[in-house]
Amino acid sequence: MKKMIWFSALVLLVLVLHVGSALADKSAASLEVPETVQKGSEVTIRVTVTHSSNTFFHYTEWLKVMVNQKEIARWDYTSGNRPEGAVFTKEIKVQALENMEVTAQSSCNIHGSKGPTTATISVKE
Repeated sequence: MKKMIWFSALVLLVLVLHVGSALADKSAASLEVPETVQKGSEVTIRVTVTHSSNTFFHYTEWLKVMVNQKEIARWDYTSGNRPEGAVFTKEIKVQALENMEVTAQSSCNIHGSKGPTTATISVKE
């Protein structure tokens, strides 16, 4: 009888983990930037990360922001230092000196990334 209970508990655990991973998703980043700015002005880049989970075992592992293929910001997370929530936002301020191609990407510690997202900011004289 005791073996049957342990076996049933193990089967239930496997099913829960399997269904949980089937419902899980990759981490995704979205960008909010102005289309056009004046040269020399300060620009706020807003990145929102969406992920289905933020638990000890399953969380967004990192977020990075690049401007013109140069990394300008990065946040790394661990099971003990997780993001604020399953959906969270970070802001970066940069000076606009030239046209900017902004790229953001985040990654789940288990399922990876949905890939980079890119936005363009035109800088006017």
